[in-house]
Amino acid sequence: MNDRPEEACGIFGVVAPGREVSRLTFFALFALQHRGQESAGIAVDDDGHLTTIKDMGLVSQVFKEETLRSLSGQAAIGHTRYSTTGSTRWANAQPVCHSRNGHTLALAHNGNIINTAELRELMGPYGVKYSSTSDSELLAALIAMNPARDIRDAVAGSIPKIKGAFSVVILYEGAVVGFRDPWGIRPLCIGRLDDGNYAIASESCGLDIIGAEFVQEIEPGQMAIITEKNLELKQVVPPADRQGLCIFEFIYFARPDSVLEGMTISEARQRMGEELAREYPVEADMVIPVPDTGTPAAIGFARESGIPYGEGLIKNRYVGRTFIQPDQSLRQHGIRVKLNPLASLIKGKRLVVVDDSIVRGNTTGKIVRMLFDAGAKEVHMRISSPPITHPCFYGIDTSTSTELIASTKTVAQIRDLVGATSLEYISLEGLQRAVGMPAERFCRACFTGNYPVEVPAGAKMSKHRFEQVEKEPVA
Repeated sequence: MNDRPEEACGIFGVVAPGREVSRLTFFALFALQHRGQESAGIAVDDDGHLTTIKDMGLVSQVFKEETLRSLSGQAAIGHTRYSTTGSTRWANAQPVCHSRNGHTLALAHNGNIINTAELRELMGPYGVKYSSTSDSELLAALIAMNPARDIRDAVAGSIPKIKGAFSVVILYEGAVVGFRDPWGIRPLCIGRLDDGNYAIASESCGLDIIGAEFVQEIEPGQMAIITEKNLELKQVVPPADRQGLCIFEFIYFARPDSVLEGMTISEARQRMGEELAREYPVEADMVIPVPDTGTPAAIGFARESGIPYGEGLIKNRYVGRTFIQPDQSLRQHGIRVKLNPLASLIKGKRLVVVDDSIVRGNTTGKIVRMLFDAGAKEVHMRISSPPITHPCFYGIDTSTSTELIASTKTVAQIRDLVGATSLEYISLEGLQRAVGMPAERFCRACFTGNYPVEVPAGAKMSKHRFEQVEKEPVA
């Protein structure tokens, strides 16, 4: 099991007649691969004819040169998935498609819907047959069944019915529509290509790779409609009184080179490391990161503390997600498939090891043991997020508190379990200082239990909650 909070998905959309939109989408998804590695898909509209190709695996595994050549058209959307509702299987790959007024609508979704039972009941009279067990197909059906003739009105009429986290792109009749929940939980931004056309992406790194200039973020509750060389923005619902951008975008999810809320993610993470060094100083010989997401914070810690920075753990950057399981002898090596200690550098050293988070504690314990086995004299763990004590219902795969080691154990108990010389987490106040924005702008429920969007009483939020009903008719 991975010891990281896993996020939902990366999404992208573009309208660019005369350009190879499937190729633009491929590279954008390639840049957004960190947001999900289970499946990938692209839907292309060619003069009203929509073609979708999706499969399990990484973007580069799903799409080959001949596949992209076959996906010609003027507009496209794409998706790379990590599952938070619905199991890991082909039927749950996106984009999802649904018939609307004799045309095909394709939808890609990042987030998690919490009023799915209510929406399924609402869709009951339409007799919708679901082919997947994801909440994203439910969104597609909701918008497709809306009686409004114009897709803008259909989306605008559907958004107020949806509760939870949703950043979405839709491809319909040559236009791409992007919209974001009124709490702004998941990011979504707009870029302009050099030919005057527009694109929408989960993060600015998905725009950078195709040479698009960042224009703006889609605001909470806002809808963006892109057609040929045209961008239309509409505030569909008012922003929620309490905003809820997931603060883990700054800690872990977003790529270090992305810009969010006007700040480069790497800059925010370095500030987290600086705060950690001020809050929990330690005498040590070297600061090393758990690569790659711990690297910026480790740089900040080293800079603030004056302790030299080094690379004591080497990451195999070609591991990714694989469907090939190691045999028993390889399985015993565990974490070494991904990380290997540089023994000549760390032997006899007092190490500060900086990581972004501890979810379950299993991987952290293995890293600590590996460093001691390689000759480290002391291992002082420093974590650039506060302890994760509460589950997330908005698109992070921690829907139950039993998965979270900090929900039942103190910092001292966790330190003893992972075997570190010392263990300290950044304070919530220190984290907020690092991002430089008020706490009211963020969802921090995984640290505080204070949720911006109330989860319906008795709601079943397991990622497999639709599995048992997938073959049953909707009531």
